[in-house]
Amino acid sequence: MTAVENIAAKRGRLAALDATVARLKVQYDLLMNAFKFDEAKALVAGIEAAERERAVLAAELPPAPAEAPPVPYAVARRRRH
Repeated sequence: MTAVENIAAKRGRLAALDATVARLKVQYDLLMNAFKFDEAKALVAGIEAAERERAVLAAELPPAPAEAPPVPYAVARRRRH
């Protein structure tokens, strides 16, 4: 696996972890709001593990390339005759 492929694979895993953490946090919030504290507490370990893995991956990756800023454009004004 080349370095570029390795970075791409890690970025893909990072995106998957972001989605997993977001989904688990939503489930946690729903369970807490439903007063299902034991079930919500069971999700905490999974959330923490995913966040730790995410932090390790993020530290290994180079910064993402910056997106190009939006290009301003001029709007032609109509002249009154």
